[in-house]
Amino acid sequence: MKLSTWAKDQGISDQAAWRMYRDGKLPVPAEQVPTGTIIGKPPKEEPTGVAVYARVSSADQRADWDGQVARVVAFVTRKGWPVVRTVTEVGSGLNGPRPKLMKGLADPSAATVAVEHRDRLMPFGAE
Repeated sequence: MKLSTWAKDQGISDQAAWRMYRDGKLPVPAEQVPTGTIIGKPPKEEPTGVAVYARVSSADQRADWDGQVARVVAFVTRKGWPVVRTVTEVGSGLNGPRPKLMKGLADPSAATVAVEHRDRLMPFGAE
C-alpha cells in the first residue's frame, strides 16, 4: 500500500505520514522502492483460530472427554471459527501444573481457548 493511501485511510496528511516515515515513527513496516515510492507492508494477520480444551479430574472419567470435545467443537464450528488445536488432559483443576494446557495457551495460531465450562479450565485463580 502506498504511503499516501495509508495516510488517507488513517485520516492524516501525506506530509505527516512522510515525517513519521522519515523519523522512524511510522506504526507499520514500510520501505522505499527504487522509484522513490514508499510502500507500507500490511501488518501480519492476527491469529483467529480456536484451541479446544477438555479436562477430566481422574483417569476413570476419560470417557467424558469425547463428549466434552464433541460439544465444544460443534459449538465452535457453528460459530464459523476454525479449530486449530484440541487439548485433552487428566488432572486436578485446583493444583499442579498442566503442561498440555500451557502448551495449548502458547500456540500462536490460537487466539481463543474454548471450554465446555469455566471450571474445566480453572475453578478459580490462575498460576
